[in-house]
Amino acid sequence: MNPAAANPTAVAPGEEYELGPLSERCPDARDDSDAPQAGPDHGPAAGRRPGRPRSERAEQAIIEATLELFAEKGAGGLCVEEVANRAGVGKATVYRRWHNKEDLLLAALGSLKSPLPEPAGVSVRDDLIAIVAVMSQDGADPRRTRQYTLLLGEGEKYPRLMARYAETLVGPRRNVIRSVLRRGIETGQLRPDVDVEIAMLTLTGTAMARGKCETVECNTEFAERVVDSLLLGLNPR
Repeated sequence: MNPAAANPTAVAPGEEYELGPLSERCPDARDDSDAPQAGPDHGPAAGRRPGRPRSERAEQAIIEATLELFAEKGAGGLCVEEVANRAGVGKATVYRRWHNKEDLLLAALGSLKSPLPEPAGVSVRDDLIAIVAVMSQDGADPRRTRQYTLLLGEGEKYPRLMARYAETLVGPRRNVIRSVLRRGIETGQLRPDVDVEIAMLTLTGTAMARGKCETVECNTEFAERVVDSLLLGLNPR
């Protein structure tokens, strides 16, 4: 019997994630995934109790190590063995959290984006300012900017990674802005003929297109200027 038929969720040969399975090994790596490890969530000799809560410190260490390795070697150079070594954890700690290297990298890249505030649902202007303020702060962070630039550079080599990044990280954030704009149309705060997609891209593009040479300080006042400039064309006439 065909194993794939018996397990419809199994990954067929040749359909493995482009970055390779999580268990892919680095050259000359020592297989110590089952051995006790020193590190954020491993005692020197004590075993791990079943059902023990995940260690946030260990998870953060893994995320930081992944970002460091990604910055140095790109997506293709991401090696779980080295991530675990840099994070000071055993490989089993990584295996328990992420199914494959693609998921691990997406989680690390997702950590570079600050959570958007929940729209209050009263004033479209206030909601948009709160959102743009968070995005512009992210855009002004040199580390986040470097990582994002590197991700875009890797996009041609790893289109599936970029597609998942857009679907799981970018899409939901853009939907928050779309929902605010659509509510503004429904409540009469914005014109009924507003192009929601263009308005959303205008806000996100302006907030994120901030490099080291920008002279405008990135703060709440900047967010207000961005939103108010856009609303001049979106408000009812």
